[in-house]
Amino acid sequence: MTPEEIENAVAAGMPQTIEDLKALVAIPSIAFPGHPEEPVHKAAELTENLLRSAGLPRVERIDLDGGFPAVYGEAPAPPGAPTVLLYAHYDVQPPGDPALWKTPPFEPTVIDGALYGRGAADDKSGVITHVAALRALQGRWPVGIKLIIEGEEEYAGESLARFIESSPDLVRADAIVVADVGNPRVGEPALTTSLRGMAAFTVEVRTLAGAVHSGAFGGAAPDALAALMRMLTTLHDENGDVAVPGLPRGTFPGEAYSEEEFRATAGVLDGVSLVGTGSLADRLWASYAITVTGLDVPSVAQAVNAVQAVARARVTIRVPPSGDPAQAIEVVTEHLKKVAPWGAHVTFSDFTTGAGFRARGEGRARAAVERAMARAFGRPPREVGQGGSIPLVAALARQFPEAEILLFGPEDDHASIHAPNERVDLEELRRTITTEALFLAEYAKG
Repeated sequence: MTPEEIENAVAAGMPQTIEDLKALVAIPSIAFPGHPEEPVHKAAELTENLLRSAGLPRVERIDLDGGFPAVYGEAPAPPGAPTVLLYAHYDVQPPGDPALWKTPPFEPTVIDGALYGRGAADDKSGVITHVAALRALQGRWPVGIKLIIEGEEEYAGESLARFIESSPDLVRADAIVVADVGNPRVGEPALTTSLRGMAAFTVEVRTLAGAVHSGAFGGAAPDALAALMRMLTTLHDENGDVAVPGLPRGTFPGEAYSEEEFRATAGVLDGVSLVGTGSLADRLWASYAITVTGLDVPSVAQAVNAVQAVARARVTIRVPPSGDPAQAIEVVTEHLKKVAPWGAHVTFSDFTTGAGFRARGEGRARAAVERAMARAFGRPPREVGQGGSIPLVAALARQFPEAEILLFGPEDDHASIHAPNERVDLEELRRTITTEALFLAEYAKG
């Protein structure tokens, strides 16, 4: 197919593409414990049907031990052509407080050219990107195609990584496209070449056998919540930089946003300063970051006049691509034990890790996707990093060190992923689908 034929096919298919994305977004496929499992399986079934609609000769669900099913598709390579593995995930984050959403999170709604709903961007738009790009090729595969769509990425499940380690030939490919990222701004193409890793744990502090009256015992009884707060404040210095010894800063070979752009995108309130020092690119994409993401303490509404016996916090560490997530957990937990006041009893549990990733700077696939993206967007892409992590990417890089891994997708920094009012810009989706379809044709040329 010519580039013009591919572009026209993508454009003609957009009405069906949008309807398919709506159907997928309407399913609350939350793979976190405590949420219903049936919708996750329903999303897997719809994903399987969508892959079949793209004309792939082989499509099947793969039941994973200890996790939700993955969906696999395949079309053999023409003689002498390379093979491309396409990845995305159909599970989503919990929606949070529905009162903060302008539209119901699982009732996909188009407003001003964008589709709103949980998962509309992260990452059901990635699933639809693959489906629509393959449909545009109309069964004329220029390269070999393999797809793996998982159902537990948001919960950092490891079932798919274990499966790939045990069955590498099923997903072996010359190039891998991960459609779980996006561009800094709508219409400005970017290739993500750096991902921070992730580590997380729960810390528990105990000081008393049970909570006691703050009037009768306050002033002498050690407060577990106060102890925990003192410990957590030592994780950063007065500038907001990570202050834990053994977590060095890194550098990113490129530019991020201006401070004004970042403040607007992050919603930083007037008069509130950013935290940390050095360039934004270094802080966001190449250095450690520590965030307290949850606390188990009495809420204000349920507060009583008591000295607390126990307090817990969930701590997340973002790890630069060259860092070791397991070592980061060890460093931070040892630091917290060292700074615990009053002899408080400190324990740790619920450990989670995921390695980072750094892409190679050149290659046949990289050149092909840059040409495809320049045509689809009307300008060449730039290189960016992502502060978040995609657990499977590091596993694929370890398993297939010779494969080129390309990260791009229809998300953007205003898509509100993991937050209320998540949305995907539909023109950005069309451009991304066009990029992928053109890339598959370009990559076949060599």
